[in-house]
Amino acid sequence: MDFFQAVRKRRSIYTLTDKSTLEEKEITDFLELALANAPSAFNSQSARLLLALGESHKKVWDIAKKALKEIIPTEKFPPTEAKLKSFSDAFGTVLFFEETKTVSELQSKFPAYKDNFPLWSQQANGMLQYVVWTGLAALGMAANLQHYNPLIDPQIANAFKIPPSWKLIAQMPFGITKEQAPAKEIIPPAQRLKVFR
Repeated sequence: MDFFQAVRKRRSIYTLTDKSTLEEKEITDFLELALANAPSAFNSQSARLLLALGESHKKVWDIAKKALKEIIPTEKFPPTEAKLKSFSDAFGTVLFFEETKTVSELQSKFPAYKDNFPLWSQQANGMLQYVVWTGLAALGMAANLQHYNPLIDPQIANAFKIPPSWKLIAQMPFGITKEQAPAKEIIPPAQRLKVFR
């Protein structure tokens, strides 16, 4: 699949199965490629990934379920539980982190840009998320992006021995989809793009 086909195919897909088009080694190779090639300010490479498969993948969503159950009233919990089950039913989850130590070191080294480095690190992490998401689409997989942080941060850190300096940014469950995404409404490009000569 060429790049532009993959860009068109990448969507938020919630009907995921526990099947994969890839072997574990192929997934890790792809994630290593994404980490090595996604851009970052000052080539900081501050993004970190955790690939959760099998029982570890289930554990991520069990943690989210337990944390949400503590703050959502019982009578309102069923829709949340169903949503979390759709993530748990997937093949795996990629968790995206930022190494805050790297950001702090850059702030100290380049004080003129101190206020920008946290923003730039978030932008770089977003670009990595897009590379992974679009890459999964190109490889025949589907995914969606979730943000249950910071609610689940301590439990995830404890369960997976995450260093204290890693800040959780997002979670991406992925797998083969049961059905294609419906057509989405696209604002006409003329309303969003200005060209000057």
